[in-house]
Amino acid sequence: MTEMWRVAKHEGVGNVLLERVPLPDIAPDQALVRTVYSLISRGSELWNRYEKPQAVDPSIMGYSTTGIVDRVGDNAGPLHAGDRVTVVAPHAEYSVGTLSPERASGRITPLHDLVDFETGTFHPLATSANGWTQTAGITGSDRVVVLGLGIVGNLILQYACRYRPAQLIGVDTLEIRRQIAREVVGPGIGIIDASSDDPVAEVRALTAGAGATIVIDCVGGRAGIQSFAQAQDMLSPGGLLQLIGLYHGGPLPLDASKMMGKRLIGGYPPSTRRDVIATQAMYALASGEVKVHPLITHRFSGHDAKKAFDLLYEHPDQAMGVTMAWA
Repeated sequence: MTEMWRVAKHEGVGNVLLERVPLPDIAPDQALVRTVYSLISRGSELWNRYEKPQAVDPSIMGYSTTGIVDRVGDNAGPLHAGDRVTVVAPHAEYSVGTLSPERASGRITPLHDLVDFETGTFHPLATSANGWTQTAGITGSDRVVVLGLGIVGNLILQYACRYRPAQLIGVDTLEIRRQIAREVVGPGIGIIDASSDDPVAEVRALTAGAGATIVIDCVGGRAGIQSFAQAQDMLSPGGLLQLIGLYHGGPLPLDASKMMGKRLIGGYPPSTRRDVIATQAMYALASGEVKVHPLITHRFSGHDAKKAFDLLYEHPDQAMGVTMAWA
């Protein structure tokens, strides 16, 4: 094979399509990987790709794939043809990557024997969720609220459970996400329907008026502007607001009077050893401590990528985790 299919986003909102391109070359320290599955990360891939009126660089069309190493360069380290791996790479029949922990794009991680290809597509997001919750410093006395229960918010809920906080509360407007959160986390979690209830008032009620000691805001896109304001209102004195959501399309309303005596952080520090965080995430997927199959609502062929993206955009009430099979 000298050519492959890849997902592209040409000029025009929602103009996702497949294009035929030459099979990529590899450098001596790289490997060529034949894709088996890829996962659409709804937040970034809709708000920072699909919705843009201009064309998008194909190299950023996706970053959660798994596959089988097809061939390796002379200096690719311990990688061998036939290895099962996950790659931070776009949706395509093949990808190029390396084992280097210092880089994000193209980073290869060997799959644990107990992690199947579809589960492995969640590894990059599980790694980030692991790092984010470690940075939050959750303890057994904390009252933790997670705003937004999409894939990232759900994974953060699951990781937050490991720290056994005094209270754990999830907030979302969509029933499908609230239902999945109840399924994977269990009855100990409080769930707030933000489509009908005031989440600030509900958090205050559930915490006996004290508010949350930690709020992790995972709401991206335009809805994140409102959630960021609500996060400040539900935070207790001395509390921590951790901002995860991106691509809001406008400035966030930071109220200094509400945040005085409180803390605001974004993501997790670059000094965090990502290789350690990634290894922990892989073992959590292998053991089933972090569950991802309940998050998958739809499965497509990679050749139906346009349908997959359209579904996520047009029917957020029906779809959450969407994977695409390439082999």
